[in-house]
Amino acid sequence: MSLYAADKLIGQARQLAAEYRRTMGKPLPGISNEIALHDAMRLLRLAPVDSSVGGYDAIDPARDGLRIQIKSRTIFDESKTGQRIGQIKADQPWDCVVLVLMDDDYEPYELYEADREELLEFMDKSSSGRAKRGALSVARFKIIGRLVWSRDAGLAPGVWDNQTG
Repeated sequence: MSLYAADKLIGQARQLAAEYRRTMGKPLPGISNEIALHDAMRLLRLAPVDSSVGGYDAIDPARDGLRIQIKSRTIFDESKTGQRIGQIKADQPWDCVVLVLMDDDYEPYELYEADREELLEFMDKSSSGRAKRGALSVARFKIIGRLVWSRDAGLAPGVWDNQTG
């Protein structure tokens, strides 16, 4: 499948997911993760891995094949606190986690990255049972990680800017 075809399908999936939520009052299960995977790979120029590979979703060819686990969260109401991301698989092989935050139209507006060591250290030191199991809040992930892409500014300077051009 060509990149254009994938971009077109993801665009249609975004529209369907947003319309489904507006009509049915609840999100369409599983679609936000598929959209986020596509967006992270496109925006950060990552390479997908075979779905049978456990623990990570993509590699970064520009950083010696860094193994990246991709998580997503669609934020429908910014005033709600305590929103969580999917469980981080601490026992699997990966080097960092990228969190894709999407708006209610399933469009990405921020991507954050956190290194394995930083995440595991927080999970180990935390008194929260949820955190120890790898279930972090969006706010905590943003504190631990760093902004690598935003809708307003594009790629953040630093690690990711070596991929422009």
